[in-house]
Amino acid sequence: MNGIMTPVLLVAVIGFVCSALLVFASKVFHVAVDERVTKVREVLPGANCGGCGFAGCDDYAANLVADEELPCTKCSPGGAGVAAQIAEILGRAAGSAEPQVANVMCNGTCEASRTVLEWQGMSSCKGAKGWFTSPNACMFGCIGLGDCVNACQFDAIGVVDGVARVNRENCVACGACVGVCPQKIIKLVPQKNQVHVLCSSTDKGAVARKNCDNACIGCMKCTTVCNFDAITVEDNLARINQEKCKSCGLCAAICPTGAINSFRKLPKKEAAEKAAAAKKAKAAAAKEAAAKA
Repeated sequence: MNGIMTPVLLVAVIGFVCSALLVFASKVFHVAVDERVTKVREVLPGANCGGCGFAGCDDYAANLVADEELPCTKCSPGGAGVAAQIAEILGRAAGSAEPQVANVMCNGTCEASRTVLEWQGMSSCKGAKGWFTSPNACMFGCIGLGDCVNACQFDAIGVVDGVARVNRENCVACGACVGVCPQKIIKLVPQKNQVHVLCSSTDKGAVARKNCDNACIGCMKCTTVCNFDAITVEDNLARINQEKCKSCGLCAAICPTGAINSFRKLPKKEAAEKAAAAKKAKAAAAKEAAAKA
């Protein structure tokens, strides 16, 4: 009996000593955690999307408390409501968080764009681009193999007719799709802005149109109807200054290839009338300026 009890008691004593050492170590090496970190973490949505630029919600919460200069508005999924709660916890000004949404700057559908190669490898845009620039004739457009779809945690993006499309209602602007797109054609844009050039090609007009029916051809028609000087054509591609743009949709209505898209749809008749009126007003203003000069 004694032969059995001795090792049992020995193990019990060792266990007791080890537990005592662990308790002692936990007291000696204890690091106080700022309760504000816990409170901020509870407010954050827990998406861990990385859109704030940190490893996750825990990391962002810790850095918010440690760095007083770090904005409270970097959590896109949480939006202005979460920013306000964080600011209240930390005793700071919330600041303004402009709601954003991801946008794919390409409209090269299967019907509109031409393909030059058939990719039979893994279903990955990055993998395909590693072998050649793009399976499509347009080197700038969406490859359409879904890297962005796999990266999105919110079911906000999918490949439709060969092109990635964003569901604006589901998008939280985390930026995951932006980071994985090898073509760099997905961008975060202000949610309030409704008009965008869905093309990234800088080829000359004839080449761009040959590669894709929906490409921007740099025809300048959009610049003639814009009353806000919000559109310029640089490197054969129309570009919209979103700070000046009022989302009137006239440029989208007059674009001959449909490269400019407006989420604010105008009836065709109304759009045509507005485009004509804008063009007439702009011509009159130019004539008056020339007369004064």
